[in-house]
Amino acid sequence: MVGLAGTKNFFDISKPYISPVNGFDRDKECSNLIPRVLAHYQEFYREKAMAADQDVFLLISPPWLSSFERSLLWILGFRPSMFFPIINSAVAEELSSDQRRRIEEVKTESRRLEREITQAMARIQETVAEQPVYSLMRRFGGLVDGERPELEEAMDELKAAMLVVVGNADALQGWAVTEVLGVLNPVQGVKFLAAVARLFGV
Repeated sequence: MVGLAGTKNFFDISKPYISPVNGFDRDKECSNLIPRVLAHYQEFYREKAMAADQDVFLLISPPWLSSFERSLLWILGFRPSMFFPIINSAVAEELSSDQRRRIEEVKTESRRLEREITQAMARIQETVAEQPVYSLMRRFGGLVDGERPELEEAMDELKAAMLVVVGNADALQGWAVTEVLGVLNPVQGVKFLAAVARLFGV
């Protein structure tokens, strides 16, 4: 979730934007702030995509994360469904009935797409346990020359399939952010992004 906050702690940066101050046009300033945050968010995903292309297998289960952090990880990122409890805690009392309805629509569609992507990743992971890939991987150290190209081809196909799923997951995360911010007004949007930053420690 790093990437929503930029190089500084967005939670700290956002405080003057969401606290009433005399002579401070919160709607205008928040409207200006959100695109800057999203620009950094997009840059983060471009960098992540390049890293995944280098070694998607490593990023699927990063060894530098704690076990708790890995438990929150969903296909190199966060589950979009995590947004909605954050919305409830950050701005629920400020939402109009129309906003609540639209947020519920985004949540329903987000969860449907999240399930589809999760199932696609599960199908890919199941292929690892199937023949001939599993057999070749088990005998990796003892493969004869004719089998090495076969394993390399199988791993390339597995990598390509994983990259497609990772790309779809990233796209869903970006879509969910955009849709939520499209429902919220600018000040609510900054409050939402600040709550996300606080939750993820960025």
